Amino acid sequence: MTTRKPPSTSTDTTTLYIKNMVCDRCIRVVKEELQQLNLDVRSVVLGEVVVSGNARELPMERIRAVLEENGFQLIEDRRARIIERLKIAIVNFVHREADEEQKKLKYSVYLSNELGLDYHYLSTLFSSVENVTIEHHIILQKIERAKELLKYGELTLSEIADKLGYSSVQHLSNQFRQITGFTPTVFRSMTSNLRKPIDRVSRP
Repeated sequence: MTTRKPPSTSTDTTTLYIKNMVCDRCIRVVKEELQQLNLDVRSVVLGEVVVSGNARELPMERIRAVLEENGFQLIEDRRARIIERLKIAIVNFVHREADEEQKKLKYSVYLSNELGLDYHYLSTLFSSVENVTIEHHIILQKIERAKELLKYGELTLSEIADKLGYSSVQHLSNQFRQITGFTPTVFRSMTSNLRKPIDRVSRP
């Protein structure tokens, strides 16, 4: 059994940027795994962990290894950090309940506000690294959310379209069929699970 060290009294903290954290379960797993390494975890949110201590004093190789064992990845490149923050902001907007003021914002304005960076820069960076536009990535995330809501069976197509910001049921249906090959109605009646994990959306 691992003996955990008492919390550090040092005022130094280090922020670790972590790829593939997309849900509350991810937060719990990352926190538990880092605590098993005797790290004093100060806070954990999607994509970021704050731990006590100077970066030079942390067991970075062990941290990197334990994260990779659990499907995560330590991000040490600034551009990659921005991309991950961008993906998390999109996931939060599409898959979580945005407030009414956020819903009124264009995606470009919302993402620029969230990251504090010019949208043109974000769009160019995302396309160059991910080989897909931000707009297409957002569409893929919206379709995954639509799949989830269809399988729940609690909302009508009209309610789903409105919830995801589509102008009409026809707009949602056309985009859904273009991405999945099925109409929403056919997909809802299917028994097989064709949903993707959120962190794998836009991957082959």
